[in-house]
Amino acid sequence: MLDAPKDPSACDTIPESEQSPFYIASAGAPSRPRCILKQNDCFAVMDNYGDIGCASDEASGLYSHDTRHLSKLSVCVNGEMPLLLGSTMRDDNLNMRADLTNPDIHVDGDGIGLLKDTVHIKRTIYLHNGGLAQRNAFVNHGAEPVSLDLLFHFDADFADLFEVRGMRRPVRGSLKKEVVGKDKVKLSYTGIDGKARQTTLTFEPAPVELTEATARFKITLASRETERLYVAIKCDGEGQPAADSFLWGLFHARRDLVGKPHEIASVNTSNAVVNEIICRSLADLRMLMTKTTDGKYPYAGIPWYSTTFGRDGLITAMQLLWFDPSVARGVLKRLARFQATTFDDASDAQPGKILHEMRGGEMAALGEVPFGLYYGSVDSTPLFVLLAGLYVERTGDIAFLREIWPNVIAALDWIDGPGDPDGDGFVEYARANQNGLVNQGWKDSHDAVFHADGSLADGPIALVEVQGYVYAALKVAADCAKLLGEIERADTLIAKAELLRLRFEAAFWCDDLGTYALALDGKKQPCRVRTSNAAHAMATGIMMPERARYVADDLLRPRFNSGWGIRTVASGEARYNPMSYHNGSIWPHDNAIIAVGLARYGLTQGIAPIFDGLMQAAAYMDQRRLPELFCGFPRRRSRGPTLYPVACSPQAWASGAVFHLLQAVLGLHYSLPQRTITLRNPVVPMSIGEITIRNMRLGDASISFTVRPEPSGNVSIGVLERTGKINIAVLLDAGDSAAA
Repeated sequence: MLDAPKDPSACDTIPESEQSPFYIASAGAPSRPRCILKQNDCFAVMDNYGDIGCASDEASGLYSHDTRHLSKLSVCVNGEMPLLLGSTMRDDNLNMRADLTNPDIHVDGDGIGLLKDTVHIKRTIYLHNGGLAQRNAFVNHGAEPVSLDLLFHFDADFADLFEVRGMRRPVRGSLKKEVVGKDKVKLSYTGIDGKARQTTLTFEPAPVELTEATARFKITLASRETERLYVAIKCDGEGQPAADSFLWGLFHARRDLVGKPHEIASVNTSNAVVNEIICRSLADLRMLMTKTTDGKYPYAGIPWYSTTFGRDGLITAMQLLWFDPSVARGVLKRLARFQATTFDDASDAQPGKILHEMRGGEMAALGEVPFGLYYGSVDSTPLFVLLAGLYVERTGDIAFLREIWPNVIAALDWIDGPGDPDGDGFVEYARANQNGLVNQGWKDSHDAVFHADGSLADGPIALVEVQGYVYAALKVAADCAKLLGEIERADTLIAKAELLRLRFEAAFWCDDLGTYALALDGKKQPCRVRTSNAAHAMATGIMMPERARYVADDLLRPRFNSGWGIRTVASGEARYNPMSYHNGSIWPHDNAIIAVGLARYGLTQGIAPIFDGLMQAAAYMDQRRLPELFCGFPRRRSRGPTLYPVACSPQAWASGAVFHLLQAVLGLHYSLPQRTITLRNPVVPMSIGEITIRNMRLGDASISFTVRPEPSGNVSIGVLERTGKINIAVLLDAGDSAAA
């Protein structure tokens, strides 16, 4: 770790890229807007023309398992780039459609040979079965026949994702490009790790000329005639006949994407914009869900985090638990399978620890980055235990609890053992090797944990939110132990949780700040900084109620609340920077957790402003899509929020934040033994209007209902349909309740 200067302003003299080897470089905004497609372990970053590698976008490409399998794919018409008419993504993210046309095409000495807007080019692109399918339809809308010379350009650099992110490698493997038939080209790469990676391009019909980098077609279109050209691109496999497989693949891609919608809940409101945001979030979550051998898993985000992340998957599953509990089962099963069983400093692994990140690229295989199977997160392990308990509470799936109970016990043993190396009762972290992450909480950038004077905290570091996660994990683990008949273990876990709560209050509360310290450093000195981390602890229930009120009041003041959402760090703190990754920006998932914390303590006056701020921010975003984060500048009249240049979009827990916010708004709780859904202190903003939840399941029963805000501030409930034994009740702080 670099020694930090005491003067916080001096920190700016050290480039962030030198302080953090995993910094994501940004050369500038793409010259064309991005379009994203994903299907399982394959994703594509294109521009709005449907091209790859034609805009100044370092992320552009077709990727599979952390390797860029295609770095260029574009077409020229009679030597010219087409003009863009418009492009759209399907609402469900199934495919991308670009409408293009020809520019004015001049003939030497003879003026314009082809007037612009004569030929309509309809390009449709989707991903399926480890590859990309593209259909290009050329329609002549002119009165005369036209002759077109179409030249497709393509290439593959097989760059590792971390190379694309900005890391430089002195030595790379060997590339090979070959034409293997009249319609097919193979681009191959043999890495230093000895693994062969391959991209196969198949064209249909066969081009008149095919090289290792281009495919040429010559077509003549009569007036109103249409000609279709297909390109099928397969990563690490043989391509199928392009035309024959296009519609078949599109049908199966849609079936895989949608899954079984009748098995999950649905939500709708009276506000059309909010509905669009909900639909976009759900579509993005479906796209990010990846079929694994353990079930579906929400990959963290595109383009940089399209893989299994422990923390991200666990939090996303919690956000969706009321809506679709099957996500939690897949996350728990996968993370249980990859739980560490040995000590390994190179990967920050310790027995019982839950995975942080896994990568399948060349650099991970060679150890050039430590993320093949990497365990450098301090919070994934208690969050695993917490999700396990919450999943069982939601579903009553005792059989699955028995299956993963040994993993839960191993995680609890890690919390008591390697997770608390000095035995002071707090879980803390310090990286085991110099190649790992310096900070290992959710704010894992190198400068995210600091003291009031701006100096970086030296480890081992005990984060405020992690102690809350542990507290909640111990309590739900006790409930699970009771279900399994382990009463003595349950009593022990409850006692540990209570002792932790008392120690937490004594060590982390800062009376002069009116909030809890960000962390304790290696000398047990508190980092006396106002941050949103304290709200994560509030969401777990570890705080004394009177102190939770102080935290809530502070979060709603202008130094935290930008008008678009709550900042990660309050303005005025030493390292506050609204353009930073973690020190003053706005993260949707962070705000959703804050709202859940407010709801937990009955501090509901702050929920509607957070909900409204984020929804209004999303209304300004492309496709109504909440990104991973955006800048924390104060809201200004008639202006939208400021974007963060390298934020992942879509990103799983940003999309899941919408559903977490709805849970907070409704005060949604459930009791499987009592077959009751309870709305505790619901605060439905008037801006939403009526909320309709359909097919919310509890055991083998389901219910559909509406929640309508009333001018008095209360809500009214209407039951639309119910199947089986299930009730819904409203519970207010005063103890009044109504059941339906």
